[in-house]
Amino acid sequence: EIINTTKQIADLADWLIFHHAPSVPYSYSPTMYIDLEGVDLCREGSLSILTLLIDTGIPTGRVYLIDVHTLGAQTFTTAGAERKTLKDILQDDKIPKVFFDVRNDSDALFAHFGVALQGVEDVQLMESATRKTTPSRRFLSSLTKCVENNFLMSFGNSGVSWKLAKEKGERLFKAEHGGSYAVFNQRPIPEEIISYCVGDVQCLPELRHRFCSLRAYQWQDLVREESKKRVVASQRSDYQPHGPDMAMAPWTEEQNIILDQWN
Repeated sequence: EIINTTKQIADLADWLIFHHAPSVPYSYSPTMYIDLEGVDLCREGSLSILTLLIDTGIPTGRVYLIDVHTLGAQTFTTAGAERKTLKDILQDDKIPKVFFDVRNDSDALFAHFGVALQGVEDVQLMESATRKTTPSRRFLSSLTKCVENNFLMSFGNSGVSWKLAKEKGERLFKAEHGGSYAVFNQRPIPEEIISYCVGDVQCLPELRHRFCSLRAYQWQDLVREESKKRVVASQRSDYQPHGPDMAMAPWTEEQNIILDQWN
């Protein structure tokens, strides 16, 4: 569903607040899976689309493409009947939000809209933490590599479709294919971009589930702390969104020794 009116934003905020209310008996508290797209997505660029998958406990979650390019600041400041905004929800540490490499997403949200993320889980760090040895943990994986290494084959035909949608989308915005990131600001949103955005969140629940089933009770706190550090670092004035260390894992020597033992 494309969300490009303040009424839709208000309704979404109300839905999320209601389903995370501790007073609702027997309610399933859904997890939010988020990915952002834009033109040079960071403090130096702009934010165009916020893709949100809501895991409601059934196999196919709800997916929303929130049109930040059209709505601007109203995306985050429009309150529903419960007087809560999307900004309030993103800053609530009791509502889990799952990202794959949160750093530049967090940078863009904070720099352009003053949104200081809380309650973040980073699947990129989860994947890194489950590797068996310190040398294998040195570099971080991209989302595509992460999916290919962990469950693309078990996806069957849908895995092929996922990869195809990824490649088609990339051809539209990557310069080496003659594309431009300005395509994220094209309205109506092109079908290939919709499929690309959906694909980036669609695989996250399965990845998270796979990594959490691997001794999660041991490394979960470590990942949660490093996810928090990523968010804090992305909000600092000296943050480098395209720095050379972006591909390096954050683990200290001591953390690597612990991870080696656990894995």
